[in-house]
Amino acid sequence: MTKSKKKKAALTAALCTAGIAALCFAFYMSQVISYQNKVKNTVITEVDLSEIPDGVYVGEYDVDFIYAKVEVTVESGAITSVVILEHREDRGKSAESIIGSIVAEQRIDVDAVSGATNSSTVIKKAVENALFCM
Repeated sequence: MTKSKKKKAALTAALCTAGIAALCFAFYMSQVISYQNKVKNTVITEVDLSEIPDGVYVGEYDVDFIYAKVEVTVESGAITSVVILEHREDRGKSAESIIGSIVAEQRIDVDAVSGATNSSTVIKKAVENALFCM
């Protein structure tokens, strides 16, 4: 193979690699935008706890990059505990402390944990889903 043909082959390989990388990046970015829109459009609805029978309820919420599955215990019209069964997160581990606020304030839409807003939203929605899907 001549030097010219080797250069052409190397250039073709480099261009193909760059094209594939660009396609992968574009796909990843479309996934990120979709995830961000799902979180942004998540609405938290308060639940009338007096209407919830005593029991243990499981709920989950998934926005692709973040997922939470929780177990919510209700006794005498009050949330007595929230246990995080699973939390797949992207730098949002600190949001798990939000369950203390939910129990203390007896409402779902408590303040998000600073620096973990998206994970906080997903955990709150999982709690809501547990109580609405009882």
